[in-house]
Amino acid sequence: MTNLFSILFAPVFVILLHYFEFNLVVTFYLFVAVIFFIYMHYKKETLRDMFMPTIYLIALSIAYYYSSFSVVKFVPVTLSIIFFALFVDATLTKKHMIWGFTKQFYKKKLTEAEEAFVKNGDGYWAWVTLINTLIQIFVIYYGDDLLWAFYTSIGWYILFFVSLLAQIIYGKLYAVKMYYR
Repeated sequence: MTNLFSILFAPVFVILLHYFEFNLVVTFYLFVAVIFFIYMHYKKETLRDMFMPTIYLIALSIAYYYSSFSVVKFVPVTLSIIFFALFVDATLTKKHMIWGFTKQFYKKKLTEAEEAFVKNGDGYWAWVTLINTLIQIFVIYYGDDLLWAFYTSIGWYILFFVSLLAQIIYGKLYAVKMYYR
């Protein structure tokens, strides 16, 4: 549900701005975010699951207070910066964040070499999230609202899918063989 909200956030916001005043659109989004937050709290979701709705509530409240579309545009950038920081932390502290995701979603047993490759993937994803953050900042300052809406809704998914595909291909063709030596 959080992913659907994230995908629709930017394009629907831009579309609504063409028909309604900024403060009305932000008020509507705040109302939806509060309902979503209450729903997630009622379902007794974990703190990790409550993170995104909380960020939306805070950013939309600031955008409403300052009547600023720029604040709204920085919601995805803020989330990207947070993920970048998490991957940098995982890389430096050897927390193996990608390994945790892999174990959760990929049930097949990995070889020792494959496991070693995946455990070293946090640095790669730190770079990917840094690139994503820089693209988002570039789009905010140099792109129009439609480009911002496209990139923050599905463009970054394309970047992450291509990055994941590149990591898998690199791992299968070269990196895993290195760990066998």
